[in-house]
Amino acid sequence: MSPSARDLPPLRDNVTAIVVAYDSAEVLPACLEALAGEGVPAIVVDNASSDVTSQIAAARGATVVANARNEGYGRANNIGVAASATPFVLIVNPDLVVEPGAVAALLAAAELYPDAGMLAPRVVEPSGRVFVQPRSLLSPAYLNQAKAAVIPEGDACLPFLSGACLLVRRELFLALGGFDPAIFLFYEDDDLCRRMRDAGHALVHVHDAQVRHARGRSSRPDPARRFRARWHLAWSHGYVAAKYGLPVPSPWTILENGAKAVGYGLILNRDKMSAHAGSVAGALAWRRGVTALEQQGLAGKPELSA
Repeated sequence: MSPSARDLPPLRDNVTAIVVAYDSAEVLPACLEALAGEGVPAIVVDNASSDVTSQIAAARGATVVANARNEGYGRANNIGVAASATPFVLIVNPDLVVEPGAVAALLAAAELYPDAGMLAPRVVEPSGRVFVQPRSLLSPAYLNQAKAAVIPEGDACLPFLSGACLLVRRELFLALGGFDPAIFLFYEDDDLCRRMRDAGHALVHVHDAQVRHARGRSSRPDPARRFRARWHLAWSHGYVAAKYGLPVPSPWTILENGAKAVGYGLILNRDKMSAHAGSVAGALAWRRGVTALEQQGLAGKPELSA
């Protein structure tokens, strides 16, 4: 008989939510209130926010790890997992809200599928679309099909899971080294999924667990932040491609982004100009051997201990 939520220990004894936040005061209350409603304790790792993120987290009963500097997404999650003590951790974006019963359904599925290293819920976007990651730089070519993703109608093993919400066995996460600490932002979830699969662990999409995700609202947008984000997207692309022996970004891609940056600058579209300029700068930095940690002033500094 399949285990149900009633067969499992209380959620607070079994799972801790890890929420990495950066200027997330607008979206964090709904995230934490939903977790508290399910009886799931939360550790909020605040990446040196300039707003009241830490105060909001503390007021809602979360344990707060206030980083003195922005450690990046993966590194901050590693800090949060190290500070937890439950068998499972639930990695949750701050702009995500768990639906009633979702965490219990994930834990029940983990009992049902003991070979699963990570499990993810159905991620529903504001439009009602169910998000499934159909493509990845790190995926085998035969899985990277240029067509719409097939939404599973039940539990399913997938080659990659969205990092927006992941239930992970804590000891396995630590044994694999957690998220790659060389990555400041982007591709860290793809990289972890790849290492999980390479180590023989399944990645399971759980149909009966559902969450709502307001994609892209974890932090306040602005052109400077968009430049930094695209810098790291381009840098991380080069890094993980080289890590797995895949084709690296070509000079033509850099030239194309440079031309787009100039074009958007001429029509005074600052947001798109900043995005393409960031892509150029990040790709050039990777080709010169500059690291993401050097870019952020973190070179030579280990992840902070909990």
